[in-house]
Amino acid sequence: MKNPIRILRISYLGGPNIWTYRPVLESWLDIGELEDLPSDKLPGLYERLTAWLPGLVEHHCGVGERGGFLQRLREGTWAGHILEHVVIELQNLAGLQTGFGQTRSTPVRGVYKMVFRAREEQVARRALAMGHELLMAAINDQPFGVDAALDELREMVDDLCLGPSTASIVDAATGRRIPHIRLNDGNLVQLGYGERQRRIWTAETDRTSAIAESIASDKDLSKSLLAACGVPVPEGRVVDNAEAAWDAAQDIGLPVVVKPTDANHGRGVSLDLSRREDVVAAYAVADAEGSGVMVERFIRGLEHRLLVVGGRLMAATRGDEAWVTGDGHSNVLELIASQINSDPRRGLNEEFPLNAIRLEEYPAVAVELQRQGKTPESVPTAGERVLIMRNGNLSVDCTDDVHPEVAHVAALAARVVGLDIAGVDLVAQDISRPLVEQGGAIVEVNAGPGLLMHLKPAVGHPRPVGKAIVDHLFAPTDSGRIPVVGVAGSRGTTAIARLVAWMANLAGPQVGLACRAGLFVGRRPLQRGDFSQAKAARSLLMNRGVQTAVFENSPLTIVSEGLAYDRCQVGVVTDAHGSPALEAFHIREAEQLFKVLRTQVDVVLPDGVAVLNAADSVVAEMAPLCDGDVIFYAEDPELPVMAEHLAQCRRAVFVRHGRIVLGDGQREQVVVALGGVSLAAAGISPEEQTHVLLASFATAWALGISPELMAAGLQTFAFELPLVFPPRMPLPGAPEVPETPVAMKSA
Repeated sequence: MKNPIRILRISYLGGPNIWTYRPVLESWLDIGELEDLPSDKLPGLYERLTAWLPGLVEHHCGVGERGGFLQRLREGTWAGHILEHVVIELQNLAGLQTGFGQTRSTPVRGVYKMVFRAREEQVARRALAMGHELLMAAINDQPFGVDAALDELREMVDDLCLGPSTASIVDAATGRRIPHIRLNDGNLVQLGYGERQRRIWTAETDRTSAIAESIASDKDLSKSLLAACGVPVPEGRVVDNAEAAWDAAQDIGLPVVVKPTDANHGRGVSLDLSRREDVVAAYAVADAEGSGVMVERFIRGLEHRLLVVGGRLMAATRGDEAWVTGDGHSNVLELIASQINSDPRRGLNEEFPLNAIRLEEYPAVAVELQRQGKTPESVPTAGERVLIMRNGNLSVDCTDDVHPEVAHVAALAARVVGLDIAGVDLVAQDISRPLVEQGGAIVEVNAGPGLLMHLKPAVGHPRPVGKAIVDHLFAPTDSGRIPVVGVAGSRGTTAIARLVAWMANLAGPQVGLACRAGLFVGRRPLQRGDFSQAKAARSLLMNRGVQTAVFENSPLTIVSEGLAYDRCQVGVVTDAHGSPALEAFHIREAEQLFKVLRTQVDVVLPDGVAVLNAADSVVAEMAPLCDGDVIFYAEDPELPVMAEHLAQCRRAVFVRHGRIVLGDGQREQVVVALGGVSLAAAGISPEEQTHVLLASFATAWALGISPELMAAGLQTFAFELPLVFPPRMPLPGAPEVPETPVAMKSA
């Protein structure tokens, strides 16, 4: 019996980090005695793992081909690496597809850092715990309930992850490189940053009017508005008891439909009713599902759902009736189970394009059976067909068949109600013909329509409705981004971030600043404290008043949390100095610190700029990693790296004849003479002043701020509050780093 792997610490890195651009869960593992026992020395491990998780064959691992991980497993690999792949596979089987993972040794024997993609933090943590249990069971030849573990994980995915409709919109936004932030535990998501953001809540947006939603939920009101605008709708009226429902049915003309005035998903709707007892029974069903009951004329044909986005038809599906055929010995309930619910496309959650039919969820089925003289316990004769549902799942894609006139009427209906995204329900015998000539009509207009029927139709082609919604919210050239500046390093970063934010404010936009001195919007401090930490700083990106954002990022924040943003317009790296706090993370060498700080350069957008300290050789080496342009800064323009950069007619900031100069190898422009500048009142020492100014002006240049405005910004630079830098909160296991408070006084 082998001792279990010890999990020493777990960290969720919610933004770009030293491992990847995406959120990950990082675990420190002590594999103990298993350091001397790679997989090829553990009898039966290969067979047990592959029997429990046959999907491991799809893991390429470092081999780069299918079966690569299994090859490593046969030849001999260590427990941390095996756990990485087990956890990834558990997440895949639970419905969270991912392939990224890495495991690296540390200087401590038997201790490894293992990381894997974490699309949802709580699910990732539980998958890690389950993977640990599974691996130790496989090593020690003990039983493990794989199916039960997967059921638990899948339930967590259903409860905690974005629903398929919301996920399709987020995925489409990601495809356009529009960032997103999840704002609650449900489906409220922000697309974009700051003032450029838009919000969605499933298929509702911040353009969806509350008045329009109220109109859509009131079926009687919405029908009257539609009829007034020439949209064909069935005659009907609201009733308050079963007898009134029958009276209304006779007045309107049989057959009729009885339905709730404000329910959705077809619940409580009974169709094609002509007998009094059927109308009375249908009233009870509808009354239980909504706050009122409506009786309306029955329109012959099939139900269709048309999705209208931004005034345009984007997708259409058709519903089919659901029938069973008797075999002479099974009752209706058994026939539903064997002939309808056995379809693998049917299920109880949103992953399935068709719903399983359960009588407790669809009481209208009992009404339909009653009309045919049957109950759920009735046994139809062999070959007898029994209708179960008239308005079955809308699951057959018919987008390409919709007549232009029908598309126009559906768009008009959405516009009349006032919805930017609407699910328009209509009944027609042939969707490829105009409604009027076949007696078709629009029966409902719904806010917040489900998208799954269009994303995963049971029959036909899926439609890119998530993309349609993103394109509705953002113009083709709009990425939803505001200019984001990240200042990484440990040398003067707070002062640089504050001076850059000050100059950017003078340039016009409302600037948000998150740094060790606090959280600011414009000149207004929102909160005191260390807002260089990613979780705290991220709140700046949710602020609709922020037009440009500046973040201070310490190396410790990058290692322990990741960055607060996915990409940035300007990424600044001031130095590559280590610290005792980083040593606690086994980061001691220049090469290791390079990997930490390059994170800031890796996330610079293609049209962005990296601002790098050319006097620090480790930082200067990051230039080729930038997807965008590079501005070097250093006091000495004759440094080889600066001279070469300028010779290529690229931008640099340096000191010449006692003045700070912006140059590109062809022209030079003076910003300020150093002799007349003092930032001592702002708590910046004379030794650091030139470095702070060089980095700040280079960053301002990257933002397009003119030299004249830079000089004006320096003259008016003021810290209006007596701020004291608070000490950082130590991370678990990391030593505290003493810091000297610096009083920031008014200039």
